[in-house]
Amino acid sequence: MRDRGAGVLDGADFVVPVPLHGARRRQRGFNQAADLAVQIGLPVAPVLTRIRATAAQAHVPASRRHANVRGAFAVSRHATALKGTVVVLIDDVSTTGATLDACARTLLEVGVREVRALTAARAVTSRR
Repeated sequence: MRDRGAGVLDGADFVVPVPLHGARRRQRGFNQAADLAVQIGLPVAPVLTRIRATAAQAHVPASRRHANVRGAFAVSRHATALKGTVVVLIDDVSTTGATLDACARTLLEVGVREVRALTAARAVTSRR
């Protein structure tokens, strides 16, 4: 990810992993986005929290994914340190971009100057 995403990472100040809800984190035992974020080589700022459990995006029709994650994220009080910075959201997979969009909006609301995204994979869907 670091090599392929060099253009996205260039000039960024922090990486921010997409959080799991606490219940899902306990069930899974790890947060894959956080594990990926520490490998990027930039300071990790775990300032996002998932404040409500959502259905797994993979189980939600594409047309409902934005609604599924709307209002699901908040920032910690430490997020003020990111005001005026460039951050890169880190996640494992992007399909519609709904989760990344919801996270980016939350970060921009607290004064982050620019939000970029880097994922390990991009899901490709075919039209039938």
